[in-house]
Order: sequence, then structure tokens, then C-alpha cells
Amino acid sequence: MTELDRRTLIAGLAISAASLSGEAHAQTPAPGAQGQRPAPPQSAFSFDDVVRRARDVSSAPYESAVQPLPEQLTRLDFDGWREIRFRSDRSMLGGAGGKFRLQLFHLGHLFLKPVTINIVRDGVATPIPYTASLFDYGRAKFDKPLPVNMGFAGFRVHYPLNDPRGSDELLSFIGSSYFRWLGRAQKYGLSARGLALGTGLLDNKEEFPFFREFWLDTPDANTDSITIYALLDSPSVSGAYKFVFHPGPDSPVDIEATLFPRKPLELLGMAPLTSMYFLGENDRHMNAPNKYDEFRAELHDSDGLLVHTEKGEWIWRPLRNPLIQEVHNVAVTDVRGFGLMQRDRRFEHYQDIELAYEERPSYWIEPIGKWGEGRIELIELATRDETFDNIIVAFVPNKTIEAGKPFNFAYRMRSMADGGELHRLGRTIHTFTAPAFALGSAEAQRADTRRFMIDFAEGDMAYYLNQPNSVEIVASAIDGKVLRTFLVPNPAIKGFRVMIDVELDPKKITYVKCHLRNGPRVLTETWSWSWKIYNL
Repeated sequence: MTELDRRTLIAGLAISAASLSGEAHAQTPAPGAQGQRPAPPQSAFSFDDVVRRARDVSSAPYESAVQPLPEQLTRLDFDGWREIRFRSDRSMLGGAGGKFRLQLFHLGHLFLKPVTINIVRDGVATPIPYTASLFDYGRAKFDKPLPVNMGFAGFRVHYPLNDPRGSDELLSFIGSSYFRWLGRAQKYGLSARGLALGTGLLDNKEEFPFFREFWLDTPDANTDSITIYALLDSPSVSGAYKFVFHPGPDSPVDIEATLFPRKPLELLGMAPLTSMYFLGENDRHMNAPNKYDEFRAELHDSDGLLVHTEKGEWIWRPLRNPLIQEVHNVAVTDVRGFGLMQRDRRFEHYQDIELAYEERPSYWIEPIGKWGEGRIELIELATRDETFDNIIVAFVPNKTIEAGKPFNFAYRMRSMADGGELHRLGRTIHTFTAPAFALGSAEAQRADTRRFMIDFAEGDMAYYLNQPNSVEIVASAIDGKVLRTFLVPNPAIKGFRVMIDVELDPKKITYVKCHLRNGPRVLTETWSWSWKIYNL
């Protein structure tokens, strides 16, 4: 989804919510005729029903055919589609004093695959029928009436997230298996996905599973969480998902998934995240050849990947906009957590009054149970503007997921600010690069060297400013050689600046790592980056 799409789904379609009690309410069946045995009561709808549905779907060939939409919908441009707004007075789920409000997205423009949305009330699931009366079509006028029961593009849920008197957009599901949600005082940025298949392949064979049906439990007036079930489908796999959203400062969501592969899954991305990184402090020299005419110094929804390994190490990998696609991996076993973070929260670094990049959330993932051996895969795609989501992160298990056997996993996600509460170590605040020589010196500049500069702050960094000699740099390079290192106190950030000069292998990607320590005590997270010499 482009940045323009994301912005409009947040702002252009922002509608205040209201209650429509009784909408899509299941009708009570009539009593059985006299002398006849009444039908046995049905069990309440639950996640087990979605799991059974996913199993049944996986046993049949994948059905790719989609009922074509009327041309008047398929030809809509973005502005035309944006004109179609859900009527706030038809919002659902809000009966009997409930805090949640459900609103639906209309089909059209990029969203041409209909999904079924059900409301579960008193244990009974009832599909929401499409009717034109649910929407205000604005200036989008059609020559012919739209067909009934054609489905929806997705939905969003409102909740008094930032003010008990208001109703803010809390979450949305629209497009493939994409979803987003917010914590307090945040604005939409990156996206999560239900599943990724074949990301990073250069032959464009990535598969995009989609949520074809949803069920939303009706929360009562005393409930501060909402449960959403989803049926996922694609040529390779079907799956059942359960999401429990808990609105609050970081709005944790608990996710359970059961997959039923139709075929072996070799490149399965679990808990995938998608974001945008266009410009930043660490790769300005890389963008110079592209001659971006841009007044804003930084443009990104996320600026780094954070990984918490099973050994307790915290790894920080700054993001960048490469000249060509790059794929990098962090090998892990039973990873404790990972996520895409937006650490830079200063408006003056972005200077964007409308988009407020400094208010974009960070998504942090913590597996529930052991996920085994695998890798955190980071894919960075080249982009020439900020409308393209060019960053993908997921956990990829080493083992192939067998066809015909259910595969279960669970995790918790949080939508936080900069993630400063995750650990107490010194954090990477800035990453810069420069030629590996001192300006004005007689030293010759070598084409196969580079200087990396890392600012560490917070944790105990301020404590050691008075005794910098007790702080040691631990640096290493793979397919490269560390030539020299420097440690300089940086009072401006109450921390230290590390400089590492590295000799690069011109034919390979050089991987550089660095952290600070005091004797055996680790003082900072591990900064990790890669560098390749391109001759383009």
C-alpha cells in the first residue's frame, strides 16, 4: 500500500463512530412444532470452528477465481474510491454501551477481492450483508445500481484510545493479510501481515495469502478487548487466525495461528512486518547519485531492526535504502523478540507537518513458546520515493513445513513508541558513515575502506563519561578487516561516539559489529551493519 493510501485511510476516511445496536443480529429460531423434538442447541462459535474451516479449505484445490466487480468500481482511481465512506450512524458492535465501533471499507480501486465479515453475538456468527445504504458515495456517482451481497474490502474498528470521550481508529484489516493497529498517541506507519511466502525472491514468485473471511466477537460494555478471527487462504496454504486486541498505551495483541499447507513451505515468513525507509542520516551518500530533490532530511516509518536473541544479546541493525535489493539474516534459535522500530522521535529531523513521521509506531514481536532454529530475515528494496514499502522483516524457520500437517504458532505484538523500555543497555542513537581518513591529513583515501560512526547513549553511558578509559570497544568484521577504532565522549547525547575504520572486500558484503563493555560487563546493545562496494 502506498504512502498516499496509508495517509488517506488514516485521515481522509476518518469518521466519528456511532452505535447501531441490533445490526447483523442473529434472529432467534422459532420453537419446534408441537410434538416434534426441538433441534439440539448449537455450540457457541469459537476458534475451533475457524480451524475446522481452514482444514476443510486446505483439502480442496485453491480457488483463484474471483467474481468480477462492476466496471464502475474497477475503474475508480484512488480519489474516487476515497469518496466512498462508511456512514458513521451505521457503525456496528456499539450496542448496549460497548466501546468498540466497526466500520467497513468498500470494494474498488486497488481492493477488488471481496471478503466476508461476520459478527458473532451470543455465540452465533452472522455475515454482514452488503447494502448501498451503509455508505455515503460522495461524488462517486454510478450509472447502474451496485449488486447486493458483493462483500467488502476490509474493515476498521474504533475505540476511545486517546480520550475516554472520543472514538479513535484502533485497527484496520484491508488488503491481502495486512493489518495495522495503534497504541496511544500514535499515527499509522508500518504494517503487519498474517503470513509471508517467498519474500526476497528475485523472480517475482512471492505469494500473498489473503484473509478471505473474518469473525468479530461482540464485546460487552465491560470489555476492554476485542477478539477477531480470520480465515487465511492462498495457493500454498490455508490457515486459521485468532487476534485479541487490548487497547492501551502500547495496545498488545495476542495472536494464535494454525496453518494447513497444501504443499511444502520452504520460505515461510512468520509474523512478517512491512515498512518504508527512504532517507536517513546513515545513507545520504548512497542517495547522492540519484539526485533526490528533497527538503526533508529523513523520511521513514521505521529506522532499525531490533532482535533479542536466545542468549540475551540485543542486536540493532539500522535500516537503509540500498541501490539494489539486499537480503540479510540474523541466525537465531528460539528468538526472544524482534521488531521494526522508529527510534528517531524528533520533528526537526523530518520537517513534515502533515505526515508526522516522529509519531509512527514501532511493532515489537515476542514469540509464545519456542520457535526453534531459523533466522530473522531482513529484506531491503531500492526505492526512489516514500510511497513504496521497501522493508520486509519476518522469522523464517530453517525446517520445511510439511504439506498436509497442521503447523501451530503464537506470539504477542505491541505497538510502542521507540521501544526504550525493552532493555536498559546503551542504545544506538545515530549511525553515520564517512571516508576512512582524517580531513586535511596527508593520509591517502582508499576506495576499499569506510569509516562507521555510531553514537551510543542511555543505559550507563552517562555514568562512564567521567572515566572513558574504562570503556572498551568490541568490534569485528566478516569479509573485511577492522583497521582501527576510536572512542570519543559525546556530552551532547550524554554518551559516546565510536568510530571504526574497516577495509572492505570489494567482491563481497562486509558485515561489521560493535558494542561497548566495561571488563566483562556489556554496556550496550550490539550495533550491526553491512556494506558493499557497488560499481554502478
